[in-house]
Formats: sequence, C-alpha cells, structure tokens
Amino acid sequence: MRVLQLIDSLRPGGAERMAVNVANALEPHLDGSFLCCTRMEGFLKAELKTKVGYLFLNKKSSLDPKAILRLRNYIIDNKIDIIHAHGTSWFLGVLMKLSNEVKLVWHDHYGESENLEARNIKVLKPLSGYFDGIISVNIVLKRWAEKTLKAERVIHLNNFIVENGIRSPFPKLKGEIDSFKIICVGNIRPQKDHLNLLRAFELAAASSRIISLHLIGEDPDTAYSKAVLEEISSSAAADRIFFYGTQKNISKILKQANLGILSSRSEGMPLALLEYGMAALPVVCTNVGQIPEVVGNAGILVDRNNSEELAQAILSLAENNELCLLKGAELKSRISSRFGENSYRLDLLNFYKRI
Repeated sequence: MRVLQLIDSLRPGGAERMAVNVANALEPHLDGSFLCCTRMEGFLKAELKTKVGYLFLNKKSSLDPKAILRLRNYIIDNKIDIIHAHGTSWFLGVLMKLSNEVKLVWHDHYGESENLEARNIKVLKPLSGYFDGIISVNIVLKRWAEKTLKAERVIHLNNFIVENGIRSPFPKLKGEIDSFKIICVGNIRPQKDHLNLLRAFELAAASSRIISLHLIGEDPDTAYSKAVLEEISSSAAADRIFFYGTQKNISKILKQANLGILSSRSEGMPLALLEYGMAALPVVCTNVGQIPEVVGNAGILVDRNNSEELAQAILSLAENNELCLLKGAELKSRISSRFGENSYRLDLLNFYKRI
C-alpha cells in the first residue's frame, strides 16, 4: 500500500501536525508513505522522517494547472494507491481522483463543531460523493458527515501526538521564578477565544497569588490577533502576560509550566490538550468539542465565554499543589492509554483496507 497525505500548509496547526504525524507513523508499515504540501511550507516540514516522500506544489490557486499536473505525475510515478486529504485540501484530492485510479479519504479536522449549521458546504456536499471514506476527529463531526455528506464510510478517529525528536532551541518561560505558570498553546484565532482567557486571567491575577500567563502560537496578523495583542498590552496584568509566538519544541516548554489551559469557544480535537496531558499538566478547558471525552474527570471543565468561571478554576488549582499533581498524573495516564500512536495506526490501516 502506498499512501499520500495531502495538506495545504506545514505551518503550525492541528490538521498540519496530524498530516505529518500520520505520514511518519505509517512510514515503517507501508510500501511507501508520502506527503504533499500544496500551498505554503512551514517548520513542521523539519519533523518529517527522511524516508517519507515529500512534494511541495507551491500552488497559486485552486485550479493552478501546473501544480495539478505536477501532482498528477507524482501520483503516477510513485504508484500512489490512496490519497489522504486533510482539511481544505479535499478539493485537490477530488481533482486527482478524477484523473487517476486512486482511493480518496477525507480527514475532517473542522474546529467549529458547535456551529456546523454555518459551515459552507455548497461545493463540499456534491463532491463528497467522490470520497471513498471520511475520518472525523470527533463524534459530532462523524454524525454530521453521515447525515449531510455522500460518502458511504465514515469513522471517528481520535488525534494522537508523538515526540518529534527535533533538537531545537526553546524559550525559558519569563516572569517571576516562583510564579504559578499558566500556558496556552493555540494560534491567535477567534475560535481559541484568547480575549476570554485574558479577561479570566485579569480576574485571577487580582488575587494575592502570584500567577503568570504564557501564550504560544502563531500571530496571523488579522484584526482579531491585533485586538488580542492590544488587549495584552493594555491589561492591568500586562507585566505577567507573555507572548512567545510560534515555537518548535513545545514539549520542553510545557515542562516549565504548572497549568495548561484552553478557553476555546469551539473545538474539533485539540492536539494542544494531548500535549498538556503528555507533559502531566493539570488542565482547565472549556466544555466544547471532543475536550470532555479527552479530559474526563482528570481536569476542570468550564462553560465557554465565562471568564468568571474560568478564573475560579485557575485559582482552585493555583492554590492547591497536591490537586495539580494528582490531576496532571491522571490526565497523563488517560492520554497515554487512549490516544497513542499504535492503536491509531492499526485503526487507520484497517480503514484503508476496507475502502
């Protein structure tokens, strides 16, 4: 079996990281594992195993004829059997299926699973008939695909994470050495609701406990990200809020923190939460998407867009070191047993064989 992962970019993000993780995990177990980045490269490229075949298309538009022809020839030359298209790359996957004898799997990483009625499917729905299978990152998306789209086979597969093994510099978390360090890993997008997190942190920081907030993620230079950065600079707790931008060695950074947090208004299956768990961090998260299934009783869940509740949850852990250690250990055990690479790979290979 020869499988090509198809992804639009290799910049930091959940779908992008999963495309790399899957290509790497499958490499020892296939005749050929490949990854094609269609539009924009990024530092995740460095995490690909050397034996994973790689192609960068530098596609300029949805119907870029040179890029389409180049990918078609690559598929023929490498005798690709299955295209595994992640996120928005499904359209190019359909074009390849129309011109090659390949199977097409679509991996739905959609992060707004609480707002599916607003999803634009005018093109997706009719063309989903070309999908030989759909992988959904949570149960809500699976049920939606079964009800709304035209593919016959739909499965739910949890995301998984792996240590990338890349040796690279990483920042030392700033602020007071003995402060209770809260970390949030997530690109500055409306879905992640950093504004809610900042409001909650201000409330918590007004207590006598020394706490600090550390934000890791991409600044896409949008109106929303500018508003978040402006809110940080004008915050009453600005001297305890630190933004580091995108970083490569997340696992090493997390080991310096005391609490992992997600204030998202919506989620699919956040890889950051799995990373928190593997670092044995206690977590406070909003009760959205697949988060409740991942966390169970091993963390504190709060309502989305409720800064007061989020602040109280932060303080409940900041003031109880024993509870932090207990919840962190519980979450690590839960993540290790339920979201590992081996079980994911077996389920994925079985799905490939059924399509």
